[in-house]
Amino acid sequence: MPSVNASGGRKKRRLNAEINVVPYIDVMLVLLVIFMVTAPLLTQGIDVELPKVDSSAIANPEEPVTLYVNASGQYFLDAGTDQTKALSDDELVKRVGIIMTSKPQTMILVRADKNVSYDHVVKGMSLLQTGGATKIGFVTDPGTDDSRKHNPG
Repeated sequence: MPSVNASGGRKKRRLNAEINVVPYIDVMLVLLVIFMVTAPLLTQGIDVELPKVDSSAIANPEEPVTLYVNASGQYFLDAGTDQTKALSDDELVKRVGIIMTSKPQTMILVRADKNVSYDHVVKGMSLLQTGGATKIGFVTDPGTDDSRKHNPG
């Protein structure tokens, strides 16, 4: 039989609108532990050893022009009158512009010392592009024989 209150009506049940958060707290703590364990692993680097391959020579009917970057970041171009003189940025852009005006399809190779800062190589490539060069390649030595290196200046 339903319960009756003093006024003669039925006693109404009050609804419970609370959410039980205990299971959510457990899930949150498990996720926190997982993230605490995996976060240090995401920020560490790994050592990568690049593969060594034999590269084939570039087939080019014309002799390419080479930009040399020595260990101190100076630029030398094997075109022009004095090839052993270090070029300023403006001189390099000017010489490359003259070459590209006369032969627009000329390939320019970049040969940099292994100890040169990457910044100097990228800056040299940017200067070549400013001068109008559209074909730029890199020179690599397949062996370790240092007698074949070109050392301007």
